[in-house]
Amino acid sequence: MNMNICVFCSSSDAVDNKYFNLARSLGILLGMNHHTLVYGGANVGLMNMLAKSVQENGGKVIAVMPEFIEIKGLLYTNADEIIITKDLRERKKTMEHLADAFVALPGGFGTLEEIMEIITLKQLQLHNKPVIFINYDHYYDKLYELFEQFITEHFAKAENRKYYQFIDNPENAVTSCESYQPVNFIDKWFKV
Repeated sequence: MNMNICVFCSSSDAVDNKYFNLARSLGILLGMNHHTLVYGGANVGLMNMLAKSVQENGGKVIAVMPEFIEIKGLLYTNADEIIITKDLRERKKTMEHLADAFVALPGGFGTLEEIMEIITLKQLQLHNKPVIFINYDHYYDKLYELFEQFITEHFAKAENRKYYQFIDNPENAVTSCESYQPVNFIDKWFKV
C-alpha cells in the first residue's frame, strides 16, 4: 500500500551526523516501499537529506513551503511536486490534508510545534491517522516523560496514549504506519 507520509524534521545543517544518517535511513525505507514523502520542502538540514534519499530509492517527494521561506532560496527544487503556501498555517493545513501518516524525526521548536498540532487535531477527532515520534538514541525521552506527566496530573486521559507512538528506529516506524488500525476515540473532556 503506497502512502503519503508526512515527516517533520530539522532544517539545521549543524546537527550531529548521526541524525543525518537517521534521516537517510528513513528516506531509503520510504523510497524502497514506494511511499511519497510530504515535508516542509527545504534544501537544508535533515529535510534535504530525507528528500534526496527518498527520491534516490524510488519514492516521490511533495515539498510544501511558505512563500516567505521560498524567496530565501531554501526550496528543494528537485521535488516531484512543489506547493507554495501563503504562510505557515496554510503549509501545515496542506500537509495535514495530503498525509496518510505523520512522523517526527529529531528536531527543534518547529518540528515539535508541527507534530503537537497533529496530536491535538487527533485528540479532537479531526483525523485518525498514525502519529509517530522516532525516538532515536533517546532523543524524545524527556518529551515522553512530559506526556506521562500530562496523564498523571489529569491534563490528558490515559487513553490518549493510543493517539501517538514513540518508536526508536525508522524500520518499525514505517511498519507501524503501514499496519495502522484507526483508534476508537474517547471524549476529550474530563467531566466532574
